[in-house]
Amino acid sequence: MKSFHERNPVTVGSIGALVMLVLGLVVYQADDLPIIGGGTTYTAQFTEAAGLRSGDEVRVAGVKVGEVDRIELEDDHATVTFTVSGIWLGDRTTAGIKIKTLLGQKNLVLDPLGRGNLDPAQPIPRERTTSPYDVNEAFGDLATAAGAIDTDQLAEAFRTLSDTLGATAPEDVHSALDGMSAVSRTLASRDEDLRTLLAETNEITTTIGDRTGQFESLIKNGNILLTELNARKDAIGRLFTGTRDLAEELQGLVADNQATLGPALDQLDRVATVLRRNQDKLTESLRLAGPFYRLVGNAVGNGRWVEGYICGLVPAQQPGSCIPPRNGGR
Repeated sequence: MKSFHERNPVTVGSIGALVMLVLGLVVYQADDLPIIGGGTTYTAQFTEAAGLRSGDEVRVAGVKVGEVDRIELEDDHATVTFTVSGIWLGDRTTAGIKIKTLLGQKNLVLDPLGRGNLDPAQPIPRERTTSPYDVNEAFGDLATAAGAIDTDQLAEAFRTLSDTLGATAPEDVHSALDGMSAVSRTLASRDEDLRTLLAETNEITTTIGDRTGQFESLIKNGNILLTELNARKDAIGRLFTGTRDLAEELQGLVADNQATLGPALDQLDRVATVLRRNQDKLTESLRLAGPFYRLVGNAVGNGRWVEGYICGLVPAQQPGSCIPPRNGGR
């Protein structure tokens, strides 16, 4: 048997590359493997998807067992592909799209039935699947049904029934029929308002359904905020405790120095009163002092000496000699 060093490096490299390729494919498709993968993939046929989306939960008896992978349109039905793990599904398993939240989010609910195992290659047929009755469609159908009612004829029918039974029926029945007649007349008078209300309700539910993602994001962000506040509750508690302790210390400081702070504040108030009363004089003094300090600054600002020009200190030697030199003088 040849040692490793004596073998053809090209052959060894080719085999190594092939093994790495196979391992890469295995890792890439690990979720689809029956033993080490993420679960078993099944399909189900529905007459309509009813708002179900990829990533929605798959539940059995209220427990999440997987999620929806994709939804595809095939001829006159929708095919839902989903993956589940840790659950047995029988050959008579039923599937239904249920409403998860009031905002219209859906999930896929399975009911494991049958004696044999459900074949992943065979989809659950439409005979064993159900779709929810959408809220928007419910309001739409209600609006259509209400619009088809002849309210005037209904009111007339109740009045006729009340008049017919009025002479023979007991007083309670007569009163009930009168009440129903009054209700029908009220509905007839408010027919247009009811139609408008149902139409606007349908628009509201449609808008809420379209904004489901935003509502979900709002709720998730609120949960994140609450989680962060809960994680930092100790720090927030210490902050509140420190603030309370600081307030108590300040109260004690003020109480201990009340005898000193009181007279000092009174004197400060008197000083402020004097300054406020002489504000105009102080302003005028500052205005007059400005040029003086500007000249002093010019005289002492060139070095460690006082620089200036004095004219007429001694008799002039010649006319016009009392003129400041161009380069200054000391």
